Amino acid sequence: MRQVSRELVLESDQSAEALAALVGEAVKTDNGVLSLTDDKGRQVVVPVASLAYVEIAAGGPRRVGFGG
Repeated sequence: MRQVSRELVLESDQSAEALAALVGEAVKTDNGVLSLTDDKGRQVVVPVASLAYVEIAAGGPRRVGFGG
C-alpha cells in the first residue's frame, strides 16, 4: 500500500489463481476496492487507489529452529 510503513500480509486458503482474479477484478476501476479474507476469517478491504503492488506467493512449510 502507498504511504504505509509496512506491508500487509495475509494467509489465505484460496489458490494463487483465485487471488489474482480478485485483484484483477478490483483494479478494473479507479474507485474499486480489493476485499480479501484470510484463513482465520479476518476481512481486509483496501481501496485500489492505495495499492502500490500485490505479491502472491505460495506458502512454504514453516520452520522451527533453536539456536545453539
